[in-house]
Amino acid sequence: MTESLLLASHDLPARWRHRRVFTFVDTTFSVFPSLWQRWRADEQRCDRLHVVAVAPLAALDDPPCADDPTLIAELARVWPMRVPGVHRLEFDDGRVVLTLAIGDDTQALLSKLWLRADAFHVDATGDARTLCKTLARFAGDGATFSACAADALHAPLRRALEASGFACSSASTDTQLIARFAPRWRVRRHEPPLPCDANLREAIVIGAGLAGCAVSSRLAARGWRVTLIDRHALPARDASGNPAGVFHPIVWRDDSVAARLTRAGFLYALRRWQSLEDARHDLLRSGAGLLQIADSADDADALAAAIARFAYPSDYVQPMTRDDAARLAGMEVARGGWFFPRGGAISPAAVCAAQLADASAHITPRMQTDVTRIAHDGKLWRAFDASADEIARAPVMVLANAHDAARLAGLYGAPTRSVRGQLTVLDPGALDALRMPVIGEGYAVPLGAQGTLIGATYDIDDPDREIRDAGHQENIERVAGMLPGLAPTPNRVRAGRVAFRCVTSDRMPMIGQLADEIAARRDAHRLSGAWPLDLPRMPGLYGAFAFGSRGLVWATLAAELIAAQIEGEPWPIERELAEAIDPARFLLRALRHGEIAPA
Repeated sequence: MTESLLLASHDLPARWRHRRVFTFVDTTFSVFPSLWQRWRADEQRCDRLHVVAVAPLAALDDPPCADDPTLIAELARVWPMRVPGVHRLEFDDGRVVLTLAIGDDTQALLSKLWLRADAFHVDATGDARTLCKTLARFAGDGATFSACAADALHAPLRRALEASGFACSSASTDTQLIARFAPRWRVRRHEPPLPCDANLREAIVIGAGLAGCAVSSRLAARGWRVTLIDRHALPARDASGNPAGVFHPIVWRDDSVAARLTRAGFLYALRRWQSLEDARHDLLRSGAGLLQIADSADDADALAAAIARFAYPSDYVQPMTRDDAARLAGMEVARGGWFFPRGGAISPAAVCAAQLADASAHITPRMQTDVTRIAHDGKLWRAFDASADEIARAPVMVLANAHDAARLAGLYGAPTRSVRGQLTVLDPGALDALRMPVIGEGYAVPLGAQGTLIGATYDIDDPDREIRDAGHQENIERVAGMLPGLAPTPNRVRAGRVAFRCVTSDRMPMIGQLADEIAARRDAHRLSGAWPLDLPRMPGLYGAFAFGSRGLVWATLAAELIAAQIEGEPWPIERELAEAIDPARFLLRALRHGEIAPA
């Protein structure tokens, strides 16, 4: 289909004019450059253009072609690694967003996304009935459809479209189908995402660590005004205040939900950090990669086989023999493992500072302010201090304050726990030969002239804030188990720090819109077989907490997911991954198991 015919089939650019968001879904992997060029040329364009492209893994071999060499260069600069999943690429200050959903079964992958589409351009091959039912779940009011269909596919596709609520246009031809979503009956159980009902684009974010700063940044990028509240005098004072943190994806024998989520978070964080560095913010990020030492020789062999089976590219992960690992590390290692060329260490506090500085025009910090209670008056969320004085009010509130989030929200079943983590800084000389961060049973991060950061203990429900000699010894012994050149003695300890991680029983974070637990309890019998989309939700209340040890990898993706949910934009991950981190998942399990009686 030619560019002019494609635009005419969807009445573009007229339909996106004066719109806040316009979303175009493409399963042919061909329309993004044309739409982007047309958007740039239109002075009355929508504020944000989303293009969701679904394609097989081979599509990542090369970016799509474009007539404009500047577009080609911009695509090439941010083009993702050749790994499956959802990749979100941003252009023109985030106003043009290309979401690539990559997998070998494109029709199955399309069904796993969650969005409200204004237009579809599809590859008509495959099961027409399944395809059209999926499109009907995503279609916004009056969404348009176009496809090139060979003779044998034309009639089945037309029937499937009409059965799914689309009305085929008289402008269709023998080889081209044009349609519009105009159902005369209910064709879906749930409505696709809509923006939250907020006349004022204002939000309160509670917590100024990695999660809260990332959320504030992603909302500010969409033009929201954010009041950022924290009990400390400066951002990044708790776990986010550690001297450095490691970042890397995880590779397991199966491509589990946790592995896929961590991969998505890792790749999205790299893109956002690069954007901050391009704006001349120094994140104190290492550049030599990160080495993971296997727990055993069998694990090293099994993961090497998994890397080969999944055909991960070498810029994502590489298996390492013991000799290979020692050569990269610059010192003896206990076992082989695997190497992440794009992994490393970074300063969490520097990331937070850069995000706030980059969005300073839209963010009002309220430091040294402790929120003791929140309330909703039917329209606005309000935050109160210990004297019952109101701190701020806004239609949207995001709880990013780790351990305190569950208390403020009154979540069912005390879903989070506190884990004490003591880290150790060794004097220079202890591990001077180490060339890069190394992880395994513990971690070791070179800090240059400041020594080496190692850690960290994992003390569940231990509130002690004092630094313990036993904790230093435990850290040293763990790292010595990976790096035998480290003498297991505490006489080289330079400093220590204690921080508290917030974790859940399933070790997955809490990210997304919170459930209306009072309404759910009232309707417990009907919800005994509920799915996440069935649950009543608290209007305008979201959470981003319980990141455990993976705040650096998860925080930025969490912020983008929450911002997308607030704005009714396409989600940056598959729906099943979002459901695995849904803050309402523990309530949902209790309802399914009959553990909650109707109120």
